[in-house]
Amino acid sequence: MKDGTRKLLASLLSIVIGLVVGGVIVLIVGFASRTIPTQSAFDGLKLIFAGILSTGRDAAGQLTWGFNPTNVGNMLFRATPVIMTGLSVAVAFKTGLFNIGASGQYLMGTMVSLMLALSIPTSSVPAWLVWIIAFLGGTVAGAIWGAIPGLVKAFLNINEVLACIMTNWIAANFVTWMFDISSFKNVVENTKSSYIYKTTFNGVATPKLGLDKLFTGSQVNGGILIAIVVAIGMYVLINKTTLGYELKACGSNRHAARYAGIRDKRNIVLSMAIAGALCGAGASLYYLSGNTEFFWTTYQSLPAEGFNGIPVALLALNNPIGVIFAGLFMAMLNIVGLQLTNLTAYNEYITDVIVAVIVYLSAFSLVIRELLVRKKRAVVPPRIPDAPITSRTAAAAAPPDAPPDPLPEEMNTPAQDAQEGGEQA
Repeated sequence: MKDGTRKLLASLLSIVIGLVVGGVIVLIVGFASRTIPTQSAFDGLKLIFAGILSTGRDAAGQLTWGFNPTNVGNMLFRATPVIMTGLSVAVAFKTGLFNIGASGQYLMGTMVSLMLALSIPTSSVPAWLVWIIAFLGGTVAGAIWGAIPGLVKAFLNINEVLACIMTNWIAANFVTWMFDISSFKNVVENTKSSYIYKTTFNGVATPKLGLDKLFTGSQVNGGILIAIVVAIGMYVLINKTTLGYELKACGSNRHAARYAGIRDKRNIVLSMAIAGALCGAGASLYYLSGNTEFFWTTYQSLPAEGFNGIPVALLALNNPIGVIFAGLFMAMLNIVGLQLTNLTAYNEYITDVIVAVIVYLSAFSLVIRELLVRKKRAVVPPRIPDAPITSRTAAAAAPPDAPPDPLPEEMNTPAQDAQEGGEQA
């Protein structure tokens, strides 16, 4: 009956139902398609539930299972930006705001971090210092871009969703234009048109911290550890500090918070700035890794990492610690989609269906929690404590035809009390 337990059960139930629905779709598509044999259909079902543990196929064409360090390492790498954007959306939710502008903030962080990492010569500045400057620059850029919807919300009362949508596309076109006129386009590799140089071209890359030896053949680096530390820090900020209390108070009731002496406008802007900073930091961690490339014609579509933060926050119920596990789960589904593409005749977009189902169920998590409460109450009826026996309870327990007990001598009737009160007055 505890609220935290019900929230956890609702999230787990959303995941299980999403996976089951995905498995059913895999079977339906497999049985209905002439190009997918029956064995491949069942292989797809296995990969949906345990694709992260698949090690490929043996000589006989059968799926093999075991610890796959490459898959696990790539999952940790892909989870890094999703955890950061999930934290961004969760922090805004905690303060009563819907940060749908995570994609634009992610793009601004990408642009600034890449430009700083590629423009500062490592021949005169140490590479580790360039990495720090680029990371902080991307974080600040995301914070500035996130503060814009906060400002118009606080001072002009413009809905933050509308402001975020506009800033998303402004950022997309602005980043495209800036990279188009810049000298950061990759001209060394002729097949990489419209791509920006990797940061390794300037000798800048996120340190591996020994994770590459543990997860051999993967892209993992120390960015996942930074994301986990940031998530823990956000949990402490939201739940253990005065600032966090003020932010949540503004989210619960802005006018009541102002009446209590809390500066609501400042906290709204600060909340969106923190959310933008988290998105910018996530973009910096992803592209400063040194093994990823940025495709600069982004005006055609917004980065998926910004929108993936929404289901992560919903699935984690806006808990920063829960965001870590939800981000890992979403990254695992991404790896599962690649496994489906590589090992079966399916394509990776089936995992998008699973994510969509989980998002819908997460949005209805409140309904699921209420159903769990009703089921618990139906199974275990509430215990009524024993009440002391009084004259009224004794009268209620007496048979209908039993004569009423006489009143004690010192106890007057209501009419006598009223008469005595009138005489005293």
